[in-house]
Amino acid sequence: MSDLYVSWTEYHQKIEQLARQVYESDWKFNQIVCLAKGGLRVGDILARIFDQPLAILATSSYGGTNNQVRGSITFGQDLTMTTANLGSHVLLVDDLVDSGVSLKRSLVWLDRKYGFYIDEVRSAVLWYKQCSEVKPDYYVDYLVDNPWIHQPFEVYERMQPEDLVKGSPEAELNAD
Repeated sequence: MSDLYVSWTEYHQKIEQLARQVYESDWKFNQIVCLAKGGLRVGDILARIFDQPLAILATSSYGGTNNQVRGSITFGQDLTMTTANLGSHVLLVDDLVDSGVSLKRSLVWLDRKYGFYIDEVRSAVLWYKQCSEVKPDYYVDYLVDNPWIHQPFEVYERMQPEDLVKGSPEAELNAD
């Protein structure tokens, strides 16, 4: 497996490209649901650009050394949202689709918990790997070689609070 390193600048450009793609599709949605942790930043920026409410579904499927070991997916109890009800046209966002299991199971979870409110769900990610069993509706990059994607915020997964007091050289190197 190869590695793909992404800077903060590239990361934000990818989110803007994704926003442009969704906008140009002319699909009207009234809710964004992001999968946390990876989709939090993507969902936040898209919610700001489209001025739509953001709901957060806490999920976890990676752990181990540098959070690079895929395990079974775990879901939070419910969505965190600021609206009384979920919108009827939902844009489900994450940073990437790797195996596709998280996206596939998230769609099932949404349908079981909120299907009464939802008329349509479309998915959007920055990176879509060839090894995925699910194709997202919107994606910026299709990755044939299925690389491990090193995102700019990963430096914080190896950082401890005391590193900030010492002046972490990793944070300075990755400050883009």
